[in-house]
Formats: sequence, C-alpha cells, structure tokens
Amino acid sequence: IYYFIYVFASDRCCFSDGGGAADKIRLIPQDFFAELCEQIIQHLNHKIPGINTAELCQRIQTAGVDINVGDLAKIANTLSFLFSTAARNNLSTEELVTTLGSGVSTLPKHAVQVIRHVWNEQGKAIAVSEDAGNMATVGQFVDMKWKLGVAMSSDTCRSLKYPYVTVTLTVADPSGQITDKSFEMTIPQFKNFFRQFKEMASVLETV
Repeated sequence: IYYFIYVFASDRCCFSDGGGAADKIRLIPQDFFAELCEQIIQHLNHKIPGINTAELCQRIQTAGVDINVGDLAKIANTLSFLFSTAARNNLSTEELVTTLGSGVSTLPKHAVQVIRHVWNEQGKAIAVSEDAGNMATVGQFVDMKWKLGVAMSSDTCRSLKYPYVTVTLTVADPSGQITDKSFEMTIPQFKNFFRQFKEMASVLETV
C-alpha cells in the first residue's frame, strides 16, 4: 500500500511518497501516462464520465509492464487530487512543476514532462469548472448492457429451463473510476424494472 500527499500552501506543494508510488509511475511508459493524465483532465472538465483504469491497465500489462489495476487506480486518484488542488490554488505551469520537484520523493522526469504539457494545455479549464466538480457527490451512469439467458439445470432440477436477464451497469464513482456492476433478474423482475424506466421517461417528458 502506498500513498501520495500533496500539501499546498502559499502556492507551494510538498510531495511525499509512502511506499514506492513514484517507482510505480516510473514503470508506466510515457504515452500511457499521458493518456491517463488526459483522461483525468477530461473528467475534471466534465467531458467524460470517468477514467477506465481497468482497460488502460490491461493495455499497459500487454505492453509488458508489471502493474495492477489497484496501483493504477491509486495513481489516477492522486493525479486527480493534484490537478484539482492545483486548479483551486490557481497554480501556473511553472509553479506546479516547481512544487512537484520540491518534495521528499520526486516524480520521474517523463512524468513531470507529461504533467507540464497537460497542465499547460488544459489546466486553466479545470479552474472554470471546479465549482461544478465539487458538487458531484454521487456516481454517474456510463452505459448499460443486457442479455437474455436460460438456466437449463441446477443441483436440484435437471430440466430447469427458466429464462433470466443479466444486466451490466457501467458507472463512474465520484472519484472518476469506472467500474461494472452486474446482476441477474427474473423475467417478472425485469418487467418491473422496465416499467419503472417507462415511468421515469414519462415524468421527464413533462419537465
């Protein structure tokens, strides 16, 4: 387990690494790290609902990097906190880069270069939308998929043959991490589920 601590005071920030986080970032190739930073900036600017760390982690692992999705999610949360706090403190690009290099454990050079570029290109937009971002206290719907299945048998019944619906909801939590939540419903449950969606749609038409 590791942690990052950024303390902003009078436009200064101290970076503390409690367990090899900078080493984890050092393992991530620059193009993947840039993609992660850009997704975080887009999320803070409310252009995308969240950061798909699971999908990005899989591609990083395919490239031969030994990192797990938990480590990548922690790095994403830390960078999100860094960018949003820098926006609240209205830090310039040079001030942000200077403070990153003044801590106990410094980030690798390629990571600082990426942060410099992303913040210089898109950092100002965060300050504009930060108040709206602070209002987000619940998750956000991203996507929904469903499929119909038939249970053929069970431990107690050889010829079961009852239909069911599997629903997978993709949601982004308040920190921006995207996760899938799957559940099964019987046909009566699905019909009730569908009826409630129709009721919501009817109410929205009156707004």
